[in-house]
Amino acid sequence: MTQASPLDDVRPQALVAGIGEWIAFETPPHDEPHLRALAELAAHQARQAGLRTEFIPLGEARLPLVRIVADSPSAQKAVLVLAHYDTVHPLGSLERNRPRIEGERMFGPGSYDMKAGAYLALQALAALYREAPPARPVELLLVPDEETGSRLSRATIEARGRDAAVALVAEPARSGGHCVTSRKGTGFVQVTAMGRPSHAGVEHAKGRSAIREIAHQALALEAMTDYAQGITFNVGRIEGGTNRNVVPERASLLADFRVVTSDQAERVLRLVGALAPVTEDVKLEVQAGLNRPPFERAPHVEALLRQAQRVALRSGFPLDEAPLTGGGSDGNFTAALGVPTLDGLGAEGDGAHTLHEHILVASLPQRLRFWHGLLRDLAWDASS
Repeated sequence: MTQASPLDDVRPQALVAGIGEWIAFETPPHDEPHLRALAELAAHQARQAGLRTEFIPLGEARLPLVRIVADSPSAQKAVLVLAHYDTVHPLGSLERNRPRIEGERMFGPGSYDMKAGAYLALQALAALYREAPPARPVELLLVPDEETGSRLSRATIEARGRDAAVALVAEPARSGGHCVTSRKGTGFVQVTAMGRPSHAGVEHAKGRSAIREIAHQALALEAMTDYAQGITFNVGRIEGGTNRNVVPERASLLADFRVVTSDQAERVLRLVGALAPVTEDVKLEVQAGLNRPPFERAPHVEALLRQAQRVALRSGFPLDEAPLTGGGSDGNFTAALGVPTLDGLGAEGDGAHTLHEHILVASLPQRLRFWHGLLRDLAWDASS
């Protein structure tokens, strides 16, 4: 049996209209004017509910991170809600995946990842704050650069995370509506080889091919993949040389790696740092780092998960855990700080990062009730 909520009378059509308004704003990475347009809409909706709202400009482009706060007289640590409103889709994607309803699906770029989840979290927070201030503060961070690694947002996320009791991440729910309690860490490797140019026909033997060296390094990195341990390497980009009749002086590669644990990350970075040239008289420059630390399932998340599962059942659906996922999120940052973190609490759907991206309309009222109930239990009832 579901528990009564002030949002029980909310119909899917109303949620579709609200989410559709967010989808209509295209928000490609690093496009400050387009990002700001949606940020202003979200801030306006928050202010209408009385929530304190501020813009934190990030980087030279001054990308707007939106911080929305439900203030409390209590000095308790906050409930931190993380969401992003940028998408991977370039301008013009609305033409290719126009917002529409087909059966039980609502299509549109960014609908599933993750404008619907961000919208639901904001609406639930606004509804609660209209009724009364929370017993502990709630902060919602709307991040503008998650899809490109949250490089600019990371410092703010971690600073607010250090003052948080728990973190809830509105990333899309996994298949079957499951939530996320662990994610792989993500890292990068850039290798540059500097050889010796020569005429490919007249003085081939005098040359030292940087491209040949980079090919060796690409194979060495890919060989570090260990599926049994969950470690993967992907060399995603190689470039170099000037023309087919010149032994190439310079070449480089970019690679992505994923790890399950912090120990694996340290070991992988040591191995990458030890890469050495295979070709005589060729020099290597290696840069590597961890973009997002692993989100390891820690024992302290258990109580938060059980609480969320109880709220989900009251809201009309079961909430199970998804298997470890290879994709990262801003939840990686809070989990690595030791903050109990639940991820994948957003909308149900499919097709993230594709032109058939969609959400399931019938699940929207349940998900809104879930956010309302979980925030109420965590922040409006401080004894929870």
